[in-house]
Amino acid sequence: MTSVDLGIPRIPRAPHRVPRPDDPALIDTYGRVATDLRVSLTDRCNLRCTYCMPAEGLEWTPGEQLLSDAELLRLLRVAVQRLGVTDIRLTGGEPLLRPGLERLVADVAALRPRPRLSMTTNGIGLAKRARALAGAGLDRINVSLDAVDEETFVRITRRERLDHVLAGLAAARAAGLDPVKVNAVLIRGLNEDQAVPLLRFCLEHGYHLRFIEQMPLDAQHGWNRAEMITAAEILELLGTEFTLTPSPAERGGAPAERWLVDGGPHEVGVIASVTRPFCAACERTRLTADGAVRSCLFSTDETDLRSLLRSGAEDEEIADAWRATMWAKLPGHEINEAGFAQPIRPMSAIGG
Repeated sequence: MTSVDLGIPRIPRAPHRVPRPDDPALIDTYGRVATDLRVSLTDRCNLRCTYCMPAEGLEWTPGEQLLSDAELLRLLRVAVQRLGVTDIRLTGGEPLLRPGLERLVADVAALRPRPRLSMTTNGIGLAKRARALAGAGLDRINVSLDAVDEETFVRITRRERLDHVLAGLAAARAAGLDPVKVNAVLIRGLNEDQAVPLLRFCLEHGYHLRFIEQMPLDAQHGWNRAEMITAAEILELLGTEFTLTPSPAERGGAPAERWLVDGGPHEVGVIASVTRPFCAACERTRLTADGAVRSCLFSTDETDLRSLLRSGAEDEEIADAWRATMWAKLPGHEINEAGFAQPIRPMSAIGG
């Protein structure tokens, strides 16, 4: 079951009176075109990060409600061949928990035209699978890591698995998954002292570090803006040890603002989703593990493609439903507006 029509709080939207043009791409009324698809493979996770879910975990989606490999591949084929998607990122929950992941990666990489294929993971179990994933066709990887200090890592994740994550990062680099990116979230009073050590670690090992402002996507709905370390504060923390200058590279639709470290060539990125949102350049569309399409990470509605699949819909009918969802996309997530409603689904269910 998806959260479609569950009566959750929502921000009133103006009706779209402009008819959609006859364009096969995932366009919206603000001139954006979605070519980057984020695909959640599961809502399950083997960590219990404090800013994501409670210590006891969540009630996971039953297996029969998840898309099968065949169903998922059909939707991805529609996305690539009919809707103009060029980049696919596999996410979760924790995507390494999806059975038969290597086979699925190979099938996605075999789509034509071939999409660029990446994955976001917590890195647990990656050390034993990085080479096989690269061989199956995975192009690059992002690993979530919020601390390089063991005690702080355990306090955040509630698991003693730092060594596994570090081993996974090293294995990914050895397997040629380039670039290896590290995603880090800083929480006030929890791990802001890790900003400099994280950057030193990534510079030493050749990883590309991206700090992400904490977003209101926790299962507990306990997000507190005062606990969020802002982009400006992140840069201030890093500035105590490093000289940062804006990168001359074109940003395009990338979420991260990039900064040269000590003159370059190494860079660090900051994704300021809350304080400096980049919605106007967004190129993303999202598919949950149970087959719902979302036009935005913070959408309070979504379109159930799983039911269309299982009721015998043709590919073009599915494509049209996807197009209609993106055509109705709002101009921004409105986190900073009065009346913002946090999605009922947490990040682990939506996919990062």
